[in-house]
Amino acid sequence: MRWEDRDESHNVEDRRNSQGSSSSRETRGVPSMGTIMFLWPIVKPLLKTKFGWLIIAVGALAYFSGYNPFNSITNSHSSTHINKTVDDKEKRFISTVLADTEKIWGKIFKEHGAKYKEPKLVLFRGSTTSGCGHASAQMGPFYCPTDQKVYLDLAFFDELKRRFHAGGDFAEAYVLAHEVGHHVQNLAGTLSKVQKMKQQVHGQAGQNKLQVSVELQADCYAGVWAHYEDKLFSSLEKGDIEEALNTASAIGDDTLQKQAQGYVVPDSFTHGSSAQRVNWFKRGMQSGDIASCNTGI
Repeated sequence: MRWEDRDESHNVEDRRNSQGSSSSRETRGVPSMGTIMFLWPIVKPLLKTKFGWLIIAVGALAYFSGYNPFNSITNSHSSTHINKTVDDKEKRFISTVLADTEKIWGKIFKEHGAKYKEPKLVLFRGSTTSGCGHASAQMGPFYCPTDQKVYLDLAFFDELKRRFHAGGDFAEAYVLAHEVGHHVQNLAGTLSKVQKMKQQVHGQAGQNKLQVSVELQADCYAGVWAHYEDKLFSSLEKGDIEEALNTASAIGDDTLQKQAQGYVVPDSFTHGSSAQRVNWFKRGMQSGDIASCNTGI
């Protein structure tokens, strides 16, 4: 991806050198896909025994009570030696991509008679605090609608490469574009609308289905971003789209479930299958039209 010597966003809070409150005990919601990706290699062997299931139950109870049972793992993970030169380059890259999303979504909103309110991007290492509660490295990137910020530990990209073979700069850009897609949904009122719909649905399966629609639309919005990224900035190089598609496929619910437990439970999907994520990204990328991103919500 061509990105050097371009504008960087000023909407970046760099917390990489500050320590978040790892002892914070806020009540938490459903773990993000990033959390699941990080923990599955640990949880997988526990699923094979009754004692393992007991450990999982205790850990889950502690997690939803606000205590991080994997805190020692997080601290070890975040204390890994970091090459400052490489890390700073990563920061410049992701800041440049954020600037591109601001220009692209600003253009799209203006065409629809609206003004785009730019989100903030918080870069951190290890842990930090967010408007949605405590944030730690294993959670992966997420968007918090309360403070309208995207939270990103750059170590997540190392996890993509090492565990899921989904590396590359455009793959990283896709991840950010997906989270910015949630910000677009928040500005459009989609997230609040879906939250109300969830309250009217009985059963976790129905709520999960609604969440899948939210995530697939964010993938489609990431595709719209990719369309204009090349059209306006000529940023794409050979293999870039394949990197994004490979990443979308690698973090599909069915792929992750097969790796973790050997079988798939569609009713438990929260982000969509690999095929769905790839297809919706491609739909947005090929059309460049947000109207093509109607996932039924």
